[in-house]
Amino acid sequence: MGKQKKTRRYATMKRMLSLRDERLKEKDRLKPKKKEKKDPSALKEREVPQHPSCLFFQYNTQLGPPYHILVDTNFINFSIKAKLDLVQSMMDCLYAKCIPCITDCVMAEIEKLGQKYRVALRIAKDPRFDRLPCTHKGTYADDCLVQRVTQHKCYIVATVDRDLKRRIRKIPGVPIMYISNHRYNIERMPDDYGAPRF
Repeated sequence: MGKQKKTRRYATMKRMLSLRDERLKEKDRLKPKKKEKKDPSALKEREVPQHPSCLFFQYNTQLGPPYHILVDTNFINFSIKAKLDLVQSMMDCLYAKCIPCITDCVMAEIEKLGQKYRVALRIAKDPRFDRLPCTHKGTYADDCLVQRVTQHKCYIVATVDRDLKRRIRKIPGVPIMYISNHRYNIERMPDDYGAPRF
């Protein structure tokens, strides 16, 4: 009978003793953890997010003309598809001056899309657009937009992305701009936004 061929196992660890094993000396052995008893009379601390001061119930007092609109990557692409001029269509929708804002993450996403989306990149580099620097790691635009809108509620978010819309709807006082019937529409914008403030 021939010798059975033994296959080598890669990345297998040698069996090690547990630090609580009785075979180890007393000084090397790991001590069992003692549970701390909680005092029932002590006050319980909870961290509750602070209610934003800019909101009067659902009405956002920070929103007013000129409107600052955070633009998502797919919003630019769908605007090109629908042959809509971004700034002009925003003004037609809101009847006021609009300043489109682009974060570094959105710009990085458009640049990653390559040569096919060069028109979108040219639109994004328009001098009328405000460029917002990002301080966080990574270039995932959805998280960036949600985080920015949660901190500063002075923006309207322009997107066509369903998941991003769903996430932004959970944040009170932030309207969403989207495209339908070859024009821009706004979601969740109270009637008295255009009214003068006294």
